[in-house]
Amino acid sequence: IRSGMLASGKEVRMFEEEFASYIGVSEGIASSNGTTALHVALLAHNIGPGDEVIVPSFTFIATATSVSMTGATPVLADVDKKTYCIDPNSVVDILTPKTKAVIGVHLFGQACDVRAIHDICVDHKLEFIEDCAQAHGTEFNGKKVGSFGACGCFSFYPTKNMTSGEGGMITCQDASLSERIRRLINHGQKEKYLHTELGYNFRLTDIAAAIGRVQLKKLSGMNKKRQDNAAYYNSSIKNDGITLPFTDPKSNHVFHQYAICVDRTE
Repeated sequence: IRSGMLASGKEVRMFEEEFASYIGVSEGIASSNGTTALHVALLAHNIGPGDEVIVPSFTFIATATSVSMTGATPVLADVDKKTYCIDPNSVVDILTPKTKAVIGVHLFGQACDVRAIHDICVDHKLEFIEDCAQAHGTEFNGKKVGSFGACGCFSFYPTKNMTSGEGGMITCQDASLSERIRRLINHGQKEKYLHTELGYNFRLTDIAAAIGRVQLKKLSGMNKKRQDNAAYYNSSIKNDGITLPFTDPKSNHVFHQYAICVDRTE
């Protein structure tokens, strides 16, 4: 606050660099929230009216509405019965010539089948967008989510494993893509008062970034506490009719939520 720079200043730049380093990518671009991160990631890949984007049928609504915001059509894929994440077999079944991207959601803190979805996207020349809103620090085969797809999109809403109050982050490995995303987040501005395309005001404040930087330092410890709590629940819950969360051995579940399945009763 004393710096006098309250928006898109040094704290935002440092947060972007530190978060990108944590995920293991070269580029991090902060945004106002996780929904705008998804929206801009799609726009940066020229997805719009007439296009289809495959999303899981079980996720928070922003996964689908971010597609609708571009003018494209969200198409629902089934989810795996154990992980509740997008089912790669279902994705293959609903591909059409209009399909331009697949959004894989790492639901509840567990990675979707990243390798299978990535391979489908490569084979069919589709963009793979990772929705990592619930998966800060989640890994797949030892590599953090947000580093597999064309873009990884994170949310820092108060209920997440780490927060900045409100905020989001887009991760990628492509410097030219990162440059376009930055323009879209800041009114399409290439340089001061030179606006080269339609953009938005999706910037993150320095105050939020400063909070996020401190939270990022605590993230590993907070994730460990969630995992310890989950282990305690797993060993203590013995009720009939309750199925405990499945943990894919390829993923280090960070338990954004501990979701149980309860059998139907008459």
